[in-house]
Amino acid sequence: MGTHMKILQILPALEQGGVEWDAVELALALKAQGIENGIASAGGSMVAKVAVAGVTHHALPLATKNPLKIIANAGRLAKIVKEGGYDLVHVRSRAPAWSVKIAARRTGFPWLATYHGIYGTKPEWFKLWYNRVMLQGLKTICVSDYVKNHVESTYHPPAGQLVTIHDGADTSRFSPSAVTPEAAANYKTSLGFAADAPLIVMVGRLTRWKGQHLLLAAAAKMRHGRFGILFVGSDQGRVEYSNELKSLAAKLPTDRKVVFLETCDTMPLVYAAGDVAVNASSGQPEAFGRVIPEAQAMGTIVVGTAHGGACETIEDGKTGFLVPPGDVDSLAAKLDEILDMDVETRNAMRASAIRSVTENFSVETTCRKTLALYREILSSSRM
Repeated sequence: MGTHMKILQILPALEQGGVEWDAVELALALKAQGIENGIASAGGSMVAKVAVAGVTHHALPLATKNPLKIIANAGRLAKIVKEGGYDLVHVRSRAPAWSVKIAARRTGFPWLATYHGIYGTKPEWFKLWYNRVMLQGLKTICVSDYVKNHVESTYHPPAGQLVTIHDGADTSRFSPSAVTPEAAANYKTSLGFAADAPLIVMVGRLTRWKGQHLLLAAAAKMRHGRFGILFVGSDQGRVEYSNELKSLAAKLPTDRKVVFLETCDTMPLVYAAGDVAVNASSGQPEAFGRVIPEAQAMGTIVVGTAHGGACETIEDGKTGFLVPPGDVDSLAAKLDEILDMDVETRNAMRASAIRSVTENFSVETTCRKTLALYREILSSSRM
């Protein structure tokens, strides 16, 4: 337990995103426990979040996939690890993992990787080889059992290589006690929604596989009237899809108001203002889907698609609801059912969801399990 460690996390950049939040939250949690750590990336809007806590950021062009630059980054990383006194390197993406692999071969430092998603495997002759770098450290963390099962069946790694450590929600930030009912109500009305009308929220970048169009199609079929829908997420240049969504929204009855927010720095307010949070991914399942436990931690009732990571974070009928992928009728019926729920049933589900996140899907749990794995790796590598 007393194993000394200094950790370096490596990822392409520190812009907003699930991988970035995972790295930042872990860095802050480690620092809070007195464990020195740093992050190497190409930089971005989240650098300030770690810098203010005293976590060192090393700026390198790690977002590149250029083979010559990957090799150059390996030399830079080897120097950073040696001069910074880092004991263990934790990489979170494939291109920088190649730099880490090369640097580790030169200098011998131990490293591990986190498999955050389901990477494409076409063309197989190249992608299977390219992706396999994530399995060449001492351990590979998978963010869900869904990801772990995929990696096992696709790459057949050695026994014991894979470890599932679920992503987590920051329960100090995402907590019912973090937002007063008055603040949530004021936020809701500030967006133009009626104070007494239910609000359905959906968080995620605007892209077809996230399924915003499915929610709008379900809204058109719901028997309930007078409710709002809030979408939070950027189209990231996919204007054809965002225009399609706005067209679908305009065709809804006037008692069903739809608002699009490109960005939001106050996500707890979004969930607190919402009565229901929807995750409607279709096609490729979500590897984990951190929106679900964040909403659950706030006590917001969640509806997710019954595939991928959602099947691990939602216990159907107890901590939320699952509907078949792409099934608009089922989604509409489930949303109507939720809006009809009595206060006692709603509160029981809220309590179960909050308890589930606290016990299984919190940043604290993620950090504790990751830290235990770090100690295990360092203990075995020093023997």
